[in-house]
Amino acid sequence: MPFAAATVAPRVLVVDDHRKIREPLATYLRRHTFEVRTAEDAAGMWQLLKRQAFDVVVLDVLLPDGDGFELCNQLHRRSNTPVILLTARDSAADRIRGLDLGADDYVTKPFEPRELVARINSVLRRQGRNAGPVASTSGARAYQFAGWHFSAASATLTRADTPAIQLSTAESRLLQVFLDHPNRLLPRERLIDLTAAADSDVSDRAIDRQVSRLRRKLAQDDATPDLLRTIWGGGYLLAAEVSECTP
Repeated sequence: MPFAAATVAPRVLVVDDHRKIREPLATYLRRHTFEVRTAEDAAGMWQLLKRQAFDVVVLDVLLPDGDGFELCNQLHRRSNTPVILLTARDSAADRIRGLDLGADDYVTKPFEPRELVARINSVLRRQGRNAGPVASTSGARAYQFAGWHFSAASATLTRADTPAIQLSTAESRLLQVFLDHPNRLLPRERLIDLTAAADSDVSDRAIDRQVSRLRRKLAQDDATPDLLRTIWGGGYLLAAEVSECTP
């Protein structure tokens, strides 16, 4: 029998050294049903993360005691916590760098607070969360392919005699698209449509980098076949038989 839905406010950590941005933003997010904590620097962020888990970290790229891109990379490696980067630099190179380091989205200052709310909700949906009642996860999907087991609920890859591999939100979303379309050529434009939020800006190059990271995680040794194949001029293809299984 499924559990009754319970209203649990998603936990958001806002990290920005500008008080006139940080505090009004926190107030705005609280009005939209989020539970919000704030930090003015990297040290404060790590202290809060030691005491509490968060569903999303909204992270300024320029902090007095740390580079936001490197901090994003550390968050991805340590806890796989979804990260939305805030930056005043609106360049393709910065967006690609952020996504390459595991960021889930990228917002350029100045921005409308409602735009950030939409992006947070988009990340939560991709994580299986929402801003209202928390649904039962009994229907979460899992897959078996080429000796791997992938759980969409936990975003983890496992196989016999191999430590579990944690995927980022973007990697997990991308892998699930491939698993839903095995042995089928998927052009980059189609991958963008299937993986990106409607209000986010994802480039062909960002998709290429995400595929490369995912390919490296699936290639455990020289004997492992190349599961994610590049079809030059066409896109990418997952060369594997896939079956759904019990999560």
